[in-house]
Amino acid sequence: MFIRFALVVLALLAAAQWIPGIEVTSLYIALIVAVLLGLANITIKPLFTILTLPIHLVTFGLSAFLLNAGIFWFLSTFVEGFTVTGFLPALLGSLAVSVASAIGSRID
Repeated sequence: MFIRFALVVLALLAAAQWIPGIEVTSLYIALIVAVLLGLANITIKPLFTILTLPIHLVTFGLSAFLLNAGIFWFLSTFVEGFTVTGFLPALLGSLAVSVASAIGSRID
């Protein structure tokens, strides 16, 4: 679990470096965002997944990427020091975090 968390934090910092439109001001902010992303994925994401189940079925689950991007972008609205300037950076950033989380879950 620690490795997965560390990889998500590193993915957030890497996304801030390589994706224009994402800014993370410090390691501390990346830690906070990683914790909040985890909490959002535990609480908010299942609720929205159930509410948008017909869309998930029609798109064969690809709309989950849009849901992840929306949560990623939503967190940037109230975490000071974490900025996402548009939907495309949110989509790319959430994709980077998702890949890092998947790799971390394979290692754990």
